[in-house]
This record gives sequence, structure tokens and C-alpha cells, in this order.
Amino acid sequence: AAGDAVLLDVRELGEWSQGRLADARLAPLSDLVVGVAPPVEDKSTKLYVHCAAGVRVHKAAPILRDMGFERVVPLQEGFGELAMIGFSKPILEEQEPQAPW
Repeated sequence: AAGDAVLLDVRELGEWSQGRLADARLAPLSDLVVGVAPPVEDKSTKLYVHCAAGVRVHKAAPILRDMGFERVVPLQEGFGELAMIGFSKPILEEQEPQAPW
């Protein structure tokens, strides 16, 4: 539905498998640059985009906008910082996904 928000992790699969935020969906930058769409159906969904250190988000954001996503918010904070400030619960090993936020 319009107004929903998704936390999008643009790190690579190896980084994701070592630790991720509970609410995040994976969309590696390497996939985005070759045109693979993120796992988000509604293009009006607000996308909070994060990576490891706040660098790749600035490459991912214009690609996502070009794909038609209207509400892209690149987060300056990287994975470790977001986990520390409690933005979302970190998962450090594979577990069942948590309910969406």
C-alpha cells in the first residue's frame, strides 16, 4: 500500500550473510547496476537505502530512481552504525525473517 516503507540493503550477499538488519531486504548494488530490480513491488514505497559505510547508497539511489522508485532515501549511516543506534535489530546469523515494520 502507498505509504509503506522498506529498508533496502545494497551490500553484497557475502556481507548480508555475515550480518544484516532484521527488517532489511537485500538488493546488492552489483545487481542494481545491471538492471535487476529490488524485491519491492510498489514503486511508491519509500526506500530507506543502506550499505556498509554510506558510500554505495549514493550509487544505488539514482539507479533506483531511474527504475521508477519515487521515494528513495539514502541513509548516511552504515550497517554497524544503524545496528548500534537501534535503527533495526541486527541479525548476525541466518534466522527466520522478522515481521515487516
